[in-house]
Amino acid sequence: MKLAIGNDHVAIEMKNEIKAYLESKGIEVIDVGTNSPERFNYPISGYKVAKLVAGGEVDGGVLICGTGVGISLSANKVHGIRACVCSEPYTARLSKQHNNTNIIAFGTRVIGVETAKMIVDEWLAAEYEGGRHQTRIDMLAEIETTQHLKAAE
Repeated sequence: MKLAIGNDHVAIEMKNEIKAYLESKGIEVIDVGTNSPERFNYPISGYKVAKLVAGGEVDGGVLICGTGVGISLSANKVHGIRACVCSEPYTARLSKQHNNTNIIAFGTRVIGVETAKMIVDEWLAAEYEGGRHQTRIDMLAEIETTQHLKAAE
C-alpha cells in the first residue's frame, strides 16, 4: 500500500509521527507536505495529495492542518476526491464504508497523535460497502461533473 501525506506549518510534528507510524506498518508514504515552520498555505499540500490520489499514483491520502478543514476543502476541489475530516475513529470507518473516502484529514489543534493513529487505523481497515451507498457516490460524481443536481421529480 502507498499513501500520500500532506500538511501545513502547524502540523509538522503530527505529520512526522503519523508518517513514521504508517511506515512502521509497512506502508510506503509519499510526503508532499512541509517540514518548515515558516507559514505554509495548506491548499498547496492538499492539492498535491489529491492529485496523487486522483491520478492513481497512491492508494489514498492523509492530510493534516490546524483543524483538518481547510486542507480537506482544497483536496475536495480535485475531481474524484472524497476527503473527510475526522476527529474520532467512528467517522473515519464510516466515511470509507459509506462514502468510499480516498483521503482523510484531521487537525493537530483538535486531536492528539494517539487519536490520529486510531483514526488512520480504522480508515485503513474499513472497506467500502457499495450497494445502497453507490447511488449517493454516483450523485456526488454527477455534481462534480455537471456542478448541479437534476431536479427531483
